[in-house]
Amino acid sequence: MIDYFKRLWNALWASTDLDERAVAAIKEAKARVAEMKKELADVKKAAKNVVVQSKDVVGAAKGKKRRGKKPYKNKKRKKTNK
Repeated sequence: MIDYFKRLWNALWASTDLDERAVAAIKEAKARVAEMKKELADVKKAAKNVVVQSKDVVGAAKGKKRRGKKPYKNKKRKKTNK
């Protein structure tokens, strides 16, 4: 009787694709975790940039000059005689 149930149990497991679905779910979960890690790295980088720029805003409120790259329109060109 026990052998019958063992064979029945093995036959049921062999006929289902539950284990294949579990493997596919694990694979999908690993892929999503990898994508989340990449996105979190981007968010971390953006957050650091926000902190730096917020310091510039505080400086501007205090009346300090603008830091960083100067605008192109304020650059003086050398005049050439043509």
